[in-house]
Amino acid sequence: MTRLSEKLVSRWMRVGSEFLPFADAASAELPLSRLLRLSLFQVSVGVAMVLLIGTLNRVLIVELGVPAWLVSLMVGLPLVFAPFRAFIGFRSDNHRSALGWRRVPYIWMGTLLQFGGLAIMPFALLILSGDTHGPIWIGQVASAFAFLLVGAGLQTTQTAGLALATDMAPEQVRPRVIALMYVMLLVGMVGAGLAFGRLLANFNEIRLIQVIQGAALLTMALNMTALWKQEARGAPRTEVQRSAKFRDSWGQFIKHARAIRFLVTVGLGTAAFNMQDIVLEPYGGEVLHLPVAATTALTAMLAGGMLAAFSIAARFLGHGADPYRIAGYGAVIGLFAFAAVMFAAPMDAPLLFRIGVLMIGFGGGFFSVGTLAGAMARERNGESGLALGAWGAVQATSAGLAIALGGAIRDGITSLAVHGSLGPTLAGAATGYGAVYQIEIILLFATLVAIGPLVRSGGDIRRGESDYKFVEFPN
Repeated sequence: MTRLSEKLVSRWMRVGSEFLPFADAASAELPLSRLLRLSLFQVSVGVAMVLLIGTLNRVLIVELGVPAWLVSLMVGLPLVFAPFRAFIGFRSDNHRSALGWRRVPYIWMGTLLQFGGLAIMPFALLILSGDTHGPIWIGQVASAFAFLLVGAGLQTTQTAGLALATDMAPEQVRPRVIALMYVMLLVGMVGAGLAFGRLLANFNEIRLIQVIQGAALLTMALNMTALWKQEARGAPRTEVQRSAKFRDSWGQFIKHARAIRFLVTVGLGTAAFNMQDIVLEPYGGEVLHLPVAATTALTAMLAGGMLAAFSIAARFLGHGADPYRIAGYGAVIGLFAFAAVMFAAPMDAPLLFRIGVLMIGFGGGFFSVGTLAGAMARERNGESGLALGAWGAVQATSAGLAIALGGAIRDGITSLAVHGSLGPTLAGAATGYGAVYQIEIILLFATLVAIGPLVRSGGDIRRGESDYKFVEFPN
């Protein structure tokens, strides 16, 4: 029996390593159990994102009767901290605590900010809704402060956490580690969305307080578990290392290896894939007349396409593919995806629409993994935080602005079309949505133009072009 058990265990381990998604991201220096534990910070970020952008958005407007413009303003407040991600990454590169840590203090500070914002948020929202005897402006100020705290916390946690993952992962497995981190973010978002929807099905104020404060405790637990014994302690220092200045490091970063072109590519592509976020489900319901259940399933289709893209991109990168070429493939897939979504309306083809949505998720996943791998490859002298912070700052800012512009463009063009200002041919609800998708196609063409010079055949660059250390993925 013992011999049979040993054979079964041995065979199961071989099967797991071969077929378990991202099991090959593990290495001797970073075992799979430790890697999965580290990735829990991405789950906490996904929970916070769903709570801010999805759950509270609906609860504030529908159940609590808060004006939509005020809700939109508060949901957009976390983007105020997005441009500071490059500075946060730089500080974590050069920070030396008395215990010898660089990344841990920043992840811990981000966790405390998230926890503090979520702890005070439910009471601030109740004041904001007018269900108290206090002045309404106190609720507005307190709610804005809570959203700011959560936004600053998740931006800090994600920037320092990704930099720590880069520090710990050997170069040959970094592409698969990237994909795993994205998968865990998606797991956090999908799991939180399902849990919040179920917990708030029978809404009342007490349940709202319990759910938000439960999210605060979950954030603290996940991030503490992720941090436990992860970063090695260096030589003890009593003060922060101040030999480097952000202005100098940033100047060196943007001066070499077409960094500005890289950041422009990230901004254009991110805006292209995210502008449709706020109009996708309304398009399916208003134009294609899909029921609520069918439009709700669109999120699962996007997630499924992204998961497939993460897995395939990780394998391509692990076999020596150029990360910029992977991102370019994502942009090309996106062109066909948005075209399919656009043509679904005149052809009255819901199936074509669903295929387009799946392809949007797939192309967006390719683009995100490729550009993040490119950011990791721009590590110089252990300063991965600066490159990842710059990537995150551009991505978060572009995504937020694109989502806001997508809704505004749709409303403006639809108003003109319905009132006949664009002629009888375009006098329909589909015109506003089509304008958004056409702009996204234009942005993807601009992305391909920007990314072209970055694509380097063979996965290498000439060392004379830059003193930056680029990852050479194994063949």
